Amino acid sequence: MFENWLSKRADSFSSSGIRKVFDLGSKLSNPINLSIGQPDFDMPVQAREAAIKAINSKKSTYTPTQGLKELLVRLENDLKKEYNDENRKVFITSGTSGGLLLAALAFIDPGDEIILFDPYFVMYEALVKMVGGVPVLIDTYPDFNLDVQKVADAITPKTKMILFNSPANPTGHVATREEVEAIAKLAYEKNILLISDEIYELFCHTHFISPSKFNPNTLVLGGYSKSYGMTGWRVGFAHGPAQLIETMLKFQQYTFVCSPQVGQWGALAGLEADMSEEIAQYRRKRDMILDGLGDLYEIARPEGAFYMFPKAPWGTASEFVEKAIVDYSLLIIPGNVFSSRDTHFRISYAASFETIERGIDAFRKLAKIK
Repeated sequence: MFENWLSKRADSFSSSGIRKVFDLGSKLSNPINLSIGQPDFDMPVQAREAAIKAINSKKSTYTPTQGLKELLVRLENDLKKEYNDENRKVFITSGTSGGLLLAALAFIDPGDEIILFDPYFVMYEALVKMVGGVPVLIDTYPDFNLDVQKVADAITPKTKMILFNSPANPTGHVATREEVEAIAKLAYEKNILLISDEIYELFCHTHFISPSKFNPNTLVLGGYSKSYGMTGWRVGFAHGPAQLIETMLKFQQYTFVCSPQVGQWGALAGLEADMSEEIAQYRRKRDMILDGLGDLYEIARPEGAFYMFPKAPWGTASEFVEKAIVDYSLLIIPGNVFSSRDTHFRISYAASFETIERGIDAFRKLAKIK
């Protein structure tokens, strides 16, 4: 009955495979949940108090589309120190995902080719297809390093954008300075828009560097959801050349309007929090899994975010994940959600040490099945 009402756009991509695992997990009594991509620590106390104060002060109205003035001033001052570029502007988005959607609407026309690195964050390919773009996948297996020559070879007259993510979801890979510089300069020379998704910048166990340091035209997307354990508040930011930011703001006016005001007050206060202990705990959790599974699984060592992307020791990743969920109540995400391949699976170690211990035990049993 309703088929004629659905847009062709709705048929261009499928529902999130991650959400399907979440739905399945909700039916289990005591799952070992290593699937969800959000921090397991609480929002910093000063951020919670600022949000409560904002609610009690009746600060529940719209902010300007650009964002809360106080938060914008803080970000603008930080950008001036870091870039010394008067043409680089910033605004507040409804999470980094909101920034990605605005960028897709603002910069991708039907038929434009968008370069993605495979594996990629699940939203990237769907967003490109949603607006009529054509995803062009650059294979990074088995170590997830970025080969700039592969990128150069993939560029055609239709190439509009390179979508870059470091630290990366789902692999935890952090691009080296050489990789970042080479891709940034290639995009600049070829006059291709480079978007750098830096949502996991704080979760970096090695030296982080943004491609915007080598290419002034880079559009940077970031946010506070992961860094400060406030995923539900939907507060992110975008900064880049003024013309790009102004165009994205035009689309924000007719879509999100603004990021939630209460969340913006929380984010502003959260910037004063010391998150070093939380980051150190994730490093310990990463090492715990590597030590516990390294002899049975092929795992490229992650240096950032809170994910790793092991290779399934037998069968397809989908088969392996189904066995893990059904027989061991172990919730993980099959690699074909993030990739053209179905060989790997994603572990999120944003979980308690107890959950990780249970997970390691289940993984070791799973590896020996076949």
